[in-house]
Amino acid sequence: MLLGEVDAYVHAGGQYEWDSAAPVAVALAAGAHVSRISGAAPEYNQKDPRLPDILVCHPVSASTLLTGIRDVSSWGDDPPHPPK
Repeated sequence: MLLGEVDAYVHAGGQYEWDSAAPVAVALAAGAHVSRISGAAPEYNQKDPRLPDILVCHPVSASTLLTGIRDVSSWGDDPPHPPK
């Protein structure tokens, strides 16, 4: 993303704090948006070191991506079907 090769990094499969701490620091220093997929800031140095998800993207794209992620998450196991 920082090199302009991708638009966003989304990881919702679970990580530990140490898996994302350095990349998040670099992304933030470069001016990128970093959040959980809920939109909340990731929290480090917690009793439980698991970080369930993360989004890193250009700040201009953050709102659109977070809305899209929220919409897709609401589908559960029944995604919308195209009209017949």
